[in-house]
Amino acid sequence: MGDQSAGNPSSPEVEVTHVVSQKLSTTVKLPAQLTAYEIVDVYPKVTGFVKWIKVDSGSRVRAGEAIAQLEAPELLAQKAEAESKYQGAESQLSAAQAKLAADQSTYKRMSAAAQTPGVVAQNDLEIAQRTSQADQANVEALTRSAQAAQEALRAVAQLEAYLTITAPFDGQVTHRYVHPGALVGPNGGPGALTAIVQIQTLTRHRLVVPVPEYDAAGIPQGTEVSFTVPSFPGRTFQAPIARISGAVDVKTRTMPVELDVQDPKAELDPGTFCEVSWPVRRSYTTLFVPTAAVGSDLERAFVIRVRNNRAEWVDVKTGATAGNLIEVFGDLADGDTVATRGSDQIRPGAPVSPRLAAPH
Repeated sequence: MGDQSAGNPSSPEVEVTHVVSQKLSTTVKLPAQLTAYEIVDVYPKVTGFVKWIKVDSGSRVRAGEAIAQLEAPELLAQKAEAESKYQGAESQLSAAQAKLAADQSTYKRMSAAAQTPGVVAQNDLEIAQRTSQADQANVEALTRSAQAAQEALRAVAQLEAYLTITAPFDGQVTHRYVHPGALVGPNGGPGALTAIVQIQTLTRHRLVVPVPEYDAAGIPQGTEVSFTVPSFPGRTFQAPIARISGAVDVKTRTMPVELDVQDPKAELDPGTFCEVSWPVRRSYTTLFVPTAAVGSDLERAFVIRVRNNRAEWVDVKTGATAGNLIEVFGDLADGDTVATRGSDQIRPGAPVSPRLAAPH
């Protein structure tokens, strides 16, 4: 400080300290919301009426478990028609195969007999050969028809299987939207506006943390983070950083970050607001002053720098806090002398008598 400690006897005495430069390593408390890792509204793939539904809000379900049954009389009629067409195609194919076998046998016998001159006329042999070839072509065509009828039957059977509604994953029913008799259907069809149930996971969650842009850098994916939940006072949970969006929301100036929360006992409820102890790290040094050194006149934040026994207001932006220090960004340098208490009563240019504060 040099001759600043001498001061001017007529000037007010001001307690001062030095701006320090250091790498930030601290934690800040951030609000976050717990959401289900997977959540889905279950819609049917075909249109039908709800015949029965065996789950309600709060029911736990397993992946593949039947939760509701639809009925669609017109689908049963389509299946009966498809079965009839398939059976008809199979019957025609069987008859054609039998005729082909008989005509091929006739042709083989005639061909063998034709080895003896004069026994079989050449014209009759050619007719038998062409008949056999025509039978072969007819069998091939009917085989394709039977295959097409079989595929049509399978398609209708698959649609019929869709009448049974199953759970897509292990979880819990959080909403039941319909009751027996309700018309439901896929997107674009009748009843498409109504889902059957909503299911969400129980033992795995996403903890979504809106991290301020100043605090979003320098934290690698996989870092373990602590958080607390109001329903479990005094208890601390841990979860790793799983997903970092990498983009700052222009409206809130925050970056969404997700923690992957494993909850094997299904203790935590999705939708709960939590408090996260977010680690703030800087890979570079920044400047710090005592938190009380930052003043405000409702228009700007500032610190009072003392040079040559006179006060200077330096506009700053504040960052994170670390103990009793706060990060500041502005026209300051490491080692600058600033007042320990920022007050608009000390006007810019006013003479002061600086007194170095005792170290804490």
